[in-house]
This record gives sequence, C-alpha cells and structure tokens, in this order.
Amino acid sequence: MKLFIYSIVALLLLSPLVLAQLNIKYEKYTLPNGLQVILHEDHSVPLVSTNIWYHVGSAREQPGKTGFAHLFEHLMYEGSENVRDGRYDEIVDGSGGLNNGSTGGDRTNYWTLVPKNYLEPVLWLESDRMGYLLDAITQDRLDIQRDVVKNERRQNYENQPYGTANVKLMDALYPPEAPYHWLTIGSQQDLSAASLEDVKNFFKQFYGPNNASVCIGGDIDIAETKKLVDQYFGSVPRGPEVVKPKPFDIKLEKTKRIVFEDIVELPRLYIYWLSTPYFAKEDAELDILSQILTEGKNSRLYKSLVYEKQIAQEVYAFQNGKELSGYFGIVVTGKENQSLKQLEKEVFSELNKIAQKNVSKRELERIKNGVRANFMYSLQQVGGFGSKTDQLNAYNIFLGDPGKFNDDLDRYKIVTADDVKRVALKYLKDKPCVILSIVPKGKPELQAGE
Repeated sequence: MKLFIYSIVALLLLSPLVLAQLNIKYEKYTLPNGLQVILHEDHSVPLVSTNIWYHVGSAREQPGKTGFAHLFEHLMYEGSENVRDGRYDEIVDGSGGLNNGSTGGDRTNYWTLVPKNYLEPVLWLESDRMGYLLDAITQDRLDIQRDVVKNERRQNYENQPYGTANVKLMDALYPPEAPYHWLTIGSQQDLSAASLEDVKNFFKQFYGPNNASVCIGGDIDIAETKKLVDQYFGSVPRGPEVVKPKPFDIKLEKTKRIVFEDIVELPRLYIYWLSTPYFAKEDAELDILSQILTEGKNSRLYKSLVYEKQIAQEVYAFQNGKELSGYFGIVVTGKENQSLKQLEKEVFSELNKIAQKNVSKRELERIKNGVRANFMYSLQQVGGFGSKTDQLNAYNIFLGDPGKFNDDLDRYKIVTADDVKRVALKYLKDKPCVILSIVPKGKPELQAGE
C-alpha cells in the first residue's frame, strides 16, 4: 500500500471519518464449486462493479515456463465458447462502462464498472470465460497473443530507458528457483517455447472457480445478485485443488553490485534489500520508513538530494511486501553527469541517521495522516484498481477475510518512532543489498562503488 498525502484542507475534512471505525458492510459466501463470492451494496450512484481475482500470478510459474499468468490476462479477452472475439469489449464499452485487468506476482484480476442494468450481461461474460475458455484457445490465438506479449516486453523493457533494471534486480535478489526471480511478463525464450498444451495445462490448474474470488459491489440488490451469481457461475466446473503457497525465507549473503550502460541521459541508482511479506510483521513499519525517506518535498532524501544539494532529479523509496516475500527499494535519478558514488553515500548517510536517532513526532504524524487520507480517498470508488471491491478481494485472497480494513489502518496507527528506527537497523543499515548503477553509454565512471 503506497499512499499519497493530500492537502491540509482535505485532511481536516476527512478527520471525522478517520477517527471512526470503518464500517464497510459486505456478505461473503462460497458456491459448491468453491467460488468465493463477496457482495457489497453502495447505492450512492447507479453503477455496479464486478471484480474477479484468481489466486495465481507469476510466482506460481516454474523456471523455464514463465509469463503464462500474464499471457492469460491477454487470452481472457479473446473470446470464449459462447462469446465471440471482441464481444466482451463491445458489451462493456457499449454500456458506457469501463474494464481492465492486471497480473502481478501473486494474483491476476479483472474488473468492470458498468451501469446497474448491465450487471447480468457482465456476469455472463465473466462466467463464460471462467468456465468455457479452454476450448476457445486455439494455436492461432495463442500465437497472436504470444507475439503481443513479446512485443510488450520489447517495448516496456528491452527498448525502454532503464527498462531492464528490475530484470537485473530480481535476478540478483532472488535465486533462480525462487518465485519473483523472474518478472511477471516472463522471458522472451519461455514465451517462444510455450506450447498450446503448456498453456492449457496452466489454465486447468489455476483458473478454476475454487481458486477465484468474485466481488460485486455498487447499486445492487443482494438477493437478486445471489440468484444471478448462482445462475451464471454455479455450473462452472470445479478445478483441481490448489495448494496455498507459503512464505519463504531467503537471505542475501553479501552485497551485489551491478553496472549497466544504457541509452539514457541521466544516471540512476537502485538499492534493494530483502524485507518482509505483505501484512506480515514490520511490513507497515517499513512502508512508513519508505515514506519518511521520500514522500513529499519535506521527506528526508527528497529534501537533501533534490532541494538542498541539488544532485538528484528525483528520488523514491518503497516497501514492496508480496505474498511470499518482500523487498525494500530506494531509487535515485541523478543530475546530468552526477556521480552515483556520491548519491549512494548520501543515501546511506540518511539511513544511518534514522538508525541512530528516532524520527521526529512531526515526521511520523505527517506520514500517518497521509496514510489515513489516501486510504479514505480510495474507498470512495466502488470499482477499479484500489477501489472498495478491489480491496475486499485483496484482503480475501491474501488474508482470508474481506473485512480487514480497520486492521490494515490500525497496523499503521500503532507504529512508533522506535519501530521505524528498529526496522532501519534490522533490514537496511549495513545489511547485504543489491546495488545497480545504470549510467549513460560511455560513462562508466559515473557508477556507484566503494
């Protein structure tokens, strides 16, 4: 959860909501085929959202067979047994609605936001591709979408400035056999080698209703929606049992340094550490630490590197807690011809200060206020990424309980200055990390290093 800070006026307006416990009502039940269903009424506007999460992402793939989860995000829009090519978008777009999907390391999700009278056709669309996609996947469709994904990788990674950074970072941070070693998009070689049988087997294993959670929210009638869900999803066959993955503990034995000359104008420094999974102990503390470092113009690193010393163009930090592991990152883009060695020195100097002396009460409260404000802001939306339906599904898939809103807020609320200092010492200060220097071609002297 990466959160942004809004104006003082916004915070004041939100303060009555912040102080109260959130009461987001929902009903959860499970169909005989294993599909988990979450229903949430919100009659503020005549819109409904469907939000479906499949508990599968790139972390469920195997070495040599990567990119399948993301490939299916594309194939799911190519038509199913009773829905011809292009019909999905025709219906949703024709309603004036929106739809999108995304793939991560731990899940694949699809959502729609449509006028309330379009709920039934959308449920039909979603159920047909859940239960009746397999026979519609032909070699031609696979080849077309495989080429689309490979081109997407070239466009967003190989041919994008700094685009291969995370490829190199994950490769160094995680061992080859570990989930998260490879990116969600997969490798060109694995995508090229994927057979129709490979792809269909992946779908059979992970896309059953018993590995999915559907959340329907908005201007709905609960009883009527239950009938529709049973009508369209009740007959979808159950898939094989899927064992829930367990967090794994790996260690980085020593600091790794990587230097890459790229077609870029500005040098960029990446420093990544292994950390902790999502919602695990110290995930929230690390998230707050990242925001103290780089959230807003008064944050530690932004103020020092960008404003005062003017040696950096931008800087950001983050705690990326995933389902099975996590990592903490700091990324600094230097000014033209700026030595990354100096930027590295300044970053570690600031971390040492935090590890030696508690952050101020004012700093901590500023970040906590931002957390609360952004959390409330996101819950104004019933559909889309980060909305109420999306968050209900996230809690359900990863924590087994859709109603974790207050627990989520509370874990940030209780973080103290001592906690921030402790996690800085435990995870970052003098700990092994991966340091990547991306420098303009022909300028290796700008790289970081001791």
